[in-house]
Amino acid sequence: MKDNWYDTAQICINGHVINSRSVSEPDYNRKFCEKCGASTINSCLNCHETIKGFHHERHTLMIPNDMLAKPSFCPDCGSPYPWTEAKLKAAKELSDEFENLSPEERETLKKSLDDIVRDTPQTPVAATRFKKIAAKAGKVAADGLRDIIIDIASEAAKKVIWP
Repeated sequence: MKDNWYDTAQICINGHVINSRSVSEPDYNRKFCEKCGASTINSCLNCHETIKGFHHERHTLMIPNDMLAKPSFCPDCGSPYPWTEAKLKAAKELSDEFENLSPEERETLKKSLDDIVRDTPQTPVAATRFKKIAAKAGKVAADGLRDIIIDIASEAAKKVIWP
């Protein structure tokens, strides 16, 4: 094999990294996740391009499988991976439960979530709106949203929301 190459990652559809080296160490591959029971994938469900895993370089130390920074979107077609879609859906559903927000604020919060997971020129605006509305919803609500989106939020959004 080459000295410098990306292995293929195997991740469950809920976002648990199963094996960041599914090609070079197939003995660790699983059909289903041991943490949640969901099926696993190693390629984009939209374009079928493999998910980038461990970066092999000559003379580098191995890292544990769960240390892989899993991507939110496919770099080949731009589609969100299943774990990104699931977390966005859950965050939007949770937003509907915030009784101390007006219907308009709930809608604004839900629309902001789409820009929080992407790093675009709208991200700082969306993150600021999110922070303001989530604070109005209360600490428990804000903490619940944080727990859902922390893994999929862009770095720019994280800096605004949780400095």
